[in-house]
Amino acid sequence: MRVTFIGAGAIAAEVRSRLVAHGDAVRIAAVVRAAGAASAPEPGVAPGWHGVPVVAAVPWDACDLVIEMAGSRAVTEHVVPALQRGIPCFICSVGALALPQVADEVRAAAEQGGTSAQLMSGAIGAIDALAAAAVGGLDSVHYTGRKPPQAWSGTPAEAQWPLDLLTAPTVVFEGSARQAALQFPKNANVAATVALAGVGFDRTRVTLIADPGADCNVHHIAAAGAFGQLEFSAHNLPSPDNPKTSALTAWSVVRAVLNRVDALRF
Repeated sequence: MRVTFIGAGAIAAEVRSRLVAHGDAVRIAAVVRAAGAASAPEPGVAPGWHGVPVVAAVPWDACDLVIEMAGSRAVTEHVVPALQRGIPCFICSVGALALPQVADEVRAAAEQGGTSAQLMSGAIGAIDALAAAAVGGLDSVHYTGRKPPQAWSGTPAEAQWPLDLLTAPTVVFEGSARQAALQFPKNANVAATVALAGVGFDRTRVTLIADPGADCNVHHIAAAGAFGQLEFSAHNLPSPDNPKTSALTAWSVVRAVLNRVDALRF
């Protein structure tokens, strides 16, 4: 299977290394850099990608799957055109769908191309259970994200609290999943995923916490409905190259790719 990566950051690097370890079943055909990314030091070669070409647009005639790992902007710039041409896509930047027009554009593109966009579960588990519960009816879903203070740098939290000086857990956001995804786009992909699997962006409640005592990223889901009650927590070590994301995020992509080529699937 020939795969095109959208993005060449920490998540993409980890996905690549894991896929390479699985032999020749998956071949990375090309890498598309996010808009505004620094150029590679060698013409046509991204750092650490050992000859995988960096292209200005997706090579449609040599691609079986597109994996987006570059941020919300890449969803409209690259995922939508790929879907329109019938190429299935994986989306990591699920928070982009908090904008109704983007969600509509992705759905319409997939329908036009007769294919689908799969949302990556990323750093959180229990999404399959939550989505199943939604079929029978959910009354409430509450997601809580707890991360070390430095994980909130470059977000609205930095303007309101001295993150380096916090001595106790501090709530940096409370509101809907839609508000969280739009205000914290690099931190709230999990909130968006939970929302889409459950009761939607506007009914999903979100609490985001900067905790100086945390040594990992903690994600907690509490849901109630016709099925009963569900609580799930994941204590994820952050990616060594990007404290805003968990290492599990990349591994969820690898699992989804291998499910495309393995005889047995989860």
